[in-house]
Order: sequence, then structure tokens, then C-alpha cells
Amino acid sequence: MKSSFILILVLSVVLAGCKKNDSSSTSGTVTIDNTTFQSTTYYVYGFSFSKAKLVSTLENPGPDITVYVNSDTPPDTWLYFQADNLNPSFSKIGDFADAGSASAAFDNLKTVSNTVWTDIAQPIAPNQVWVYKTGTPCYAKIRIISTVNETRNEHPFGECTFEWVYQPDGSTTFPAK
Repeated sequence: MKSSFILILVLSVVLAGCKKNDSSSTSGTVTIDNTTFQSTTYYVYGFSFSKAKLVSTLENPGPDITVYVNSDTPPDTWLYFQADNLNPSFSKIGDFADAGSASAAFDNLKTVSNTVWTDIAQPIAPNQVWVYKTGTPCYAKIRIISTVNETRNEHPFGECTFEWVYQPDGSTTFPAK
């Protein structure tokens, strides 16, 4: 009886340690926004491609990209992505007329061949395809699905939903979704 109990206990511990690692994902769809939170300092949540999840700007390492609203010239405001790696990190593949065209361009983008990189991705809008280069460098392709750019509680609010595929090994070829 005692040996059965010990065997069950050991199996329980082993099986509990065999959880699937969600950060192994290399593709998906996510929504990020510029909602500001406060603890001892202000922070927002951005997206980490290597962790495949939302990450606070207070974490180390922080998110790969965050979304912001450029509201310097109202009423003409726009959304942009910012990277936190101190390198030009974005290259726009194109603006497409509709979701089907953008999706086809995204799916057909198999390798990174761009050599022109910018510090921020601006303006971001639905039906665009971008490539993001991390500081390591690894690459991600991004298809903008939808955006929200409005005033909420008297503050500029920005939100972006995008599809992504991440290449974690540093090569310039994207894995299949």
C-alpha cells in the first residue's frame, strides 16, 4: 500500500512537470493596445514574439513591440509600432486593398529579403504587411487585421490586432503556420 502511494505521488509530480510550453508557438493572432497602467511607474503591455504572449514594459526582457498613438497633430492621429531594441526594426512589405490580398501577401512571404529598416512602423493600418527584426536578429512577419484609433476617457487610445509568424532561429526563412 505504501509503495503504491509513493508510486502515485512520484507519477503525479512527474506528470505535473510535463506541461506544454506555450512560448514555443511561432504563429498566432494577438491584440495589443496602449492602455497605460501604474504601479511604482507607468507601463503598457506589448507583445513578445519569442514568448508568444503579452509582456509588460517593466519586464526584463520587455516586449518586442508596443503600439502607440501619434497625437501630436490633432485631429490627424495615427497608430505606430515601436521596438525596444535600439535598432531600425521594421520594414513595410506593402499596403493592400483588402483582407484577402493582405492575407495572400502574408502567406506568400516566405523569406526576409528587405534591406531597408525604419525605427518605427508608421502609420499602421488594416491590410498592411510588415517584417520585424529583433535585436538578436530573429524575424517576424506581421499582417495588420484591424486597428482602433479613438479618444477614450479624454486620452488617445490605440489598439491593433495582427497575425504573426516568428522565425526563432535567426534564419531569414519563415516557418509554416
